[in-house]
Amino acid sequence: MSGFDERDSTSAQRPPQDLHAQMLAPRDGATAAGPLAGLRIGLPKEFFPAALAADVNGAVRGALAELEKLGATLVDVSLPRTELSIPVYYIIAPAEASSNLSRFDGVRYGHRAGKYTDLLDMYKKSRSEGFGPEVKRRIMIGTYVLSHGYYDAYYLQAQKLRRMIADDFQRCFTQCDVIAGPVAPSVAWKIGAQGDDPVAAYLADIFTLPASWPVCPA
Repeated sequence: MSGFDERDSTSAQRPPQDLHAQMLAPRDGATAAGPLAGLRIGLPKEFFPAALAADVNGAVRGALAELEKLGATLVDVSLPRTELSIPVYYIIAPAEASSNLSRFDGVRYGHRAGKYTDLLDMYKKSRSEGFGPEVKRRIMIGTYVLSHGYYDAYYLQAQKLRRMIADDFQRCFTQCDVIAGPVAPSVAWKIGAQGDDPVAAYLADIFTLPASWPVCPA
C-alpha cells in the first residue's frame, strides 16, 4: 500500500511509491548468477534455540542455503530481549483491546441482545453474546492491567520494554539488511489441538511478536 487515501483521515499526503520496483532493483555487486550479492541476512541466535522443532529448523536452514547460493551473506546477530516480547505484547495489546472495544455495548456499536430487562442487562447480554472467548479473555486482561494500582506496575513497564526491544532491532540493522528466522517453534498443530490451552498458543508467537509489535512489519 502506498500513496494518499482520501477516505482515510490518518493517511499522509505523500505521492505513491513503486515499492515492487525498489525491491527488484539490482544491488551493488549483484550479478545474474548472484542477484542477492551484498545482501546481509541477520540470524538472531534467539530464533534458533535447542527446543526448535527439527522439521522447522531444517526447512529454514534449507531456505537460507538457497539464499546463500544467490549471493546473500548470513550474519549472526542477537535480539536478547526476544523472550520478553510475549509478556509485553499480552499486556499492551489486551489493554488497547479493552479500551477500544468498550464502545461495543449494544447501544450505538456492535451486536445488541434480542431480549433484556433493563439497560444494564442489555450491556451484559450484548457483550456476552457479541464477543468470543478469546476476545473476552483479552478484555479482562486489559481491564486488569489498566485498573488503578496496576497501570504503573504493568502497562507503563511494558511500554518501556517495548522501546528496549525496538532498540535491539535497530542495533541489529547496523549489522544486517534483513532478519530471517522461523515464524513458530513447531510445525502446525492439528485443528483444535490447543483449544484448551491459550497460553501454548501465545508462546508460539515468540518469533513474530518481537518484530511486528514494537518496531517493524515482519
